[in-house]
Amino acid sequence: MKTVIFSVRSPDEAVADAKKALKSGTAQKAAHISFATPEILWKVLTAKRWELLKALCGAGPVTFRKAAELVDRDVKAVHADLTALIKAGVVRRDAEGVLFPYETIKVEYELKATG
Repeated sequence: MKTVIFSVRSPDEAVADAKKALKSGTAQKAAHISFATPEILWKVLTAKRWELLKALCGAGPVTFRKAAELVDRDVKAVHADLTALIKAGVVRRDAEGVLFPYETIKVEYELKATG
């Protein structure tokens, strides 16, 4: 099962984890997509984009039009959301369309008390 973990961690933490994985020589069980703050994570993963990702899970490559059909939304609006997800590195685009190559999504972050 292909899993992606969306997490909140600093760029330094993400790089350190990548170096650790390379040094150990063992493959990670899940892909990681990191965001610097919870605010950035939720700005990228709006409710409509989350709905779109759920529809794309395990769907294979789809056209922008097919993605819009999957979520019963306007093609122009879905195009804008997919473009934002592509720019954020969450979804890939190739000759066949867009691809979210995961079957499972996990979200990990901690909310800590301030002061």
